[in-house]
Amino acid sequence: MPIIKSARKRVKTANKATIRNSKTKRSLRVALKAFAKSPSSKAHSATQSNLDKAVKKGVIHKNKAARLKKQAAARAKAAGVKPAAKKKPATKKK
Repeated sequence: MPIIKSARKRVKTANKATIRNSKTKRSLRVALKAFAKSPSSKAHSATQSNLDKAVKKGVIHKNKAARLKKQAAARAKAAGVKPAAKKKPATKKK
């Protein structure tokens, strides 16, 4: 255990980050396996969403995420999965 106060704080923050990163990695792996098991538009969008979150949090590199997204899209296309329709945001009319 470190003696210096700032080093003790870094140990605490590193532990919190480790837990947060492992949760993100776990959810990513679950989404990838679910998509591989049964490709569907819902599983495909969940996979892409989890990949984007992992990149945003710095868990995986953006090029790796791009490669995995491309592979998932190719699998979806081969399985005949249609992409999920995007919802349009509601707009207020004057």
